[in-house]
Amino acid sequence: MDIFTYILMGFLVVCAISVTFSKKLLNSILIFMSYSLVMSVIWMLLESPDLAITEAAVGAGVTSVLFFVTLKKINAMMGEDGNDEKKG
Repeated sequence: MDIFTYILMGFLVVCAISVTFSKKLLNSILIFMSYSLVMSVIWMLLESPDLAITEAAVGAGVTSVLFFVTLKKINAMMGEDGNDEKKG
């Protein structure tokens, strides 16, 4: 079980580093979501189910949905600005 925990911890470090080097916002959101899911598994291994459920619901669920909605609105605004510049 300790080896599995170390593998998950290593995956957390890889996720944290890869988010900083990611160029696309969508990839960053997906990496953040996977980070939260792995963190909830680690909380379960540490025998803390209340924190695991909270991390999965808030970290991977609600926050990711808010990020996706924000990303969609940003792309919509950039698309409108790009169309106005091309027409004018």
